[in-house]
Amino acid sequence: MWRENPIVNMCNVRFPLIQAPMPGVATPRLIASVCNAGGLGSLGAAYMSAKEIKEAIREIRDLTEQPFGVNLFAPQPILKDPIQILPAQNFLDRYRQELGIPSALPDFNEIPSFLEQIETILLERPPVFSFTLGIPPLPILQRLKKEKIFLMGTATTLEEAQLLEMSGVDAVIAQGAEAGGHRGAFIDPQADPMLGLSTLVPLLVRSLKAPVIASGGIMNGDGIAAALAYGAAAVQMGTAFIACPESGAARPYKEALLHPRGALTQVTHVYSGRPARMIRNKFIKEMAEEEAPVAPFPYQHYLTKDIRTAASKMNRADLLSLYAGQNYPLITNLPASEIIPLLIEQTVIAIEKLSMQINESQAKHKDKHD
Repeated sequence: MWRENPIVNMCNVRFPLIQAPMPGVATPRLIASVCNAGGLGSLGAAYMSAKEIKEAIREIRDLTEQPFGVNLFAPQPILKDPIQILPAQNFLDRYRQELGIPSALPDFNEIPSFLEQIETILLERPPVFSFTLGIPPLPILQRLKKEKIFLMGTATTLEEAQLLEMSGVDAVIAQGAEAGGHRGAFIDPQADPMLGLSTLVPLLVRSLKAPVIASGGIMNGDGIAAALAYGAAAVQMGTAFIACPESGAARPYKEALLHPRGALTQVTHVYSGRPARMIRNKFIKEMAEEEAPVAPFPYQHYLTKDIRTAASKMNRADLLSLYAGQNYPLITNLPASEIIPLLIEQTVIAIEKLSMQINESQAKHKDKHD
């Protein structure tokens, strides 16, 4: 069924199914499990040092011989402005007091160097490299292509997708408004139109030559079948794997996903300084109600790190960053090795069911007019 699929052929995988590169959640074990089951596992390396990336890639290779990907954030303009950082730090002290942890500014010198990350990726040569939040410099993309690394970039609009195609990517990831995690908008993140997959994917498929990968709120075979019907060549799924035993997500995070209370998600910048979709909780609500000062990305991410770490240890999901797609109540906590074949089976059933309904409808129409 998938023999003519461009992503299957170009990435040398069995199924057109990509596990999203979730920093801190997509462990080498999870990535390898996805790869061994026929999908494409992805390492979210945005917050990792060059050394950590190297170690993770080698661990993945110890666990699987199948292709996998590595993902980075495109370089961001970083302005370390104390006028923005210190008020945010001071406001967050109320949560540190609540958790019983000290207040101390993180060492921002530890923010990973994109160029060092890229040099490690060029040295290790993973089969696939993907990126989001913008487009890396063209000379870097050309060096990656020279190493025959398959390139994928993230777009939230047609204009962004066209810029990605012009940069030479091999495939475009269409991130719908339903997606969990950071919004990939980069032309004007503040004016993100929040297009859903049913709008974005057909628009990109019609306009691009590169294959389009649908990403956003896809949790089961019905969602995969719908994305393929829109014209997507493959899907990228993240939230669907967070509750897996191979996932690196904290226990309260997994429990919040598996036992939804209200099932509401929203896009907020209060945890990282950049818009991201996650489950609404006390932290998000209070920060919004009090119009709390928020440091620019990525400083807010590092300012909230100690709070998130302590909250995880204390089983406090109300203070955790619970990244999740809109349809997260549909996920399971099965191992990734079981989720992949289940998703493929569900997809085939959904397609066959729809085909049967169409045939029955056509037969009834024909009988009516005979």
